Amino acid sequence: MPSGLLALALGGFGIGLTEFLIAGLLPQVAASFAVSEAAAGRLISGYALSVAIGAVALTAATARLPRKQVLVGLLVLFVVGNLLSAVAPSYPVMMLGRIVAALCHGSFFGIGSLVARDMVAPERKSRAVAVMFAGLTVANVLGVPFGALVGERWGWRAAFWAVTAIGVLALAGIVTLVPDRADPTPPPTDRTVPPTAPPAGLRAQLRAFRSRQVWLTLTATALGYGGMFGAFSYIAYTFTEVGGFSSADVAWLLMVYGVGLVVGNLVGGRAADHDRDRTLVLSLLGLTVTLAAFGLLADSAPASVILVFLLGLTGFAGVPGLITRVTDHAHGAALAAGANVSASNLGNALGAWLGGLAITAGHGYTSPLYVGAGIVLTATAVMTVAAYTARPGPPGRRPCPRSARRGKGGSAGPGR
Repeated sequence: MPSGLLALALGGFGIGLTEFLIAGLLPQVAASFAVSEAAAGRLISGYALSVAIGAVALTAATARLPRKQVLVGLLVLFVVGNLLSAVAPSYPVMMLGRIVAALCHGSFFGIGSLVARDMVAPERKSRAVAVMFAGLTVANVLGVPFGALVGERWGWRAAFWAVTAIGVLALAGIVTLVPDRADPTPPPTDRTVPPTAPPAGLRAQLRAFRSRQVWLTLTATALGYGGMFGAFSYIAYTFTEVGGFSSADVAWLLMVYGVGLVVGNLVGGRAADHDRDRTLVLSLLGLTVTLAAFGLLADSAPASVILVFLLGLTGFAGVPGLITRVTDHAHGAALAAGANVSASNLGNALGAWLGGLAITAGHGYTSPLYVGAGIVLTATAVMTVAAYTARPGPPGRRPCPRSARRGKGGSAGPGR
């Protein structure tokens, strides 16, 4: 794997830290700015909303620019946003810093995934995307504990200074290690997608959304993420109120989940390079079974530990394949890659909302797991339809012009 992938992974690690570490710092931030816990919590929801908007808006705005230059600009935005958070004198400035940092999130992973796959041979494209996303999955493991540890020792501002430094290192790595190709080669595709040059310009990129396969993949992405994170949003309550764990146990249980994310991402990337659609269907089906089993066995502590690991593994095993699939069928359109990130964030919001409704309705703290299983089962059905309809027809069954089937004057041709 090229060294430029490590720079992309470091950028993903920094962006992931920014997203996750705030959860462990909310009490300190709230006290520092003299705001309520709910107001401090909006630093998380505001970030997520900005990710969904920025993923499409910035990708569309930079459609004609060389991808490396766009990545450099996005990381500059990331550094500025975290620097604002680190020095923020007031809550509004802190929120502004979070929004600025979040705007680069979706576009970085969308465009970065295209750059990553362009740096390797076609048979390694999903693994390249998995290497890039390894930074994000590791951040998921370390983000909350990192923020809590640094915040406890040196204050919450130190955590954002540390992330700013990581952003500067990633920026330097991308400048020096990522190739300078302004016009990438046509994206490597499987036999179900005709090769074509990546579209340039907003109008050309929007034409990629005429593909039914693009929409089916985006739908599977939204539902797959929605089911997993809808259940994960309330997993702490499941551990403490159903599984009998203490509040102190939640941190290491979340790290077990994060390890599952790392393993699933890398294994799923390798498997997708062999048979992508089968990997996606099986990973979604595995996630459905895991969520349902978790709901049934949540009162067992040993089972909960195993199942939260499997939740991370099956939940992220399909991520590299979903990204390469949507960009293949969009013929390398960066806007489709950004839309994939937006779809995942919208799915997260939908899943968390439906899980919350189930709890409010009095169905208990295992209900988000069952709701998630139902959502992911729908994603599995969508992905199965997408895989089936993308298959090429059998040899000899493809339509051909009438003139090729008949001789002159309309008489039967050879073979009649």
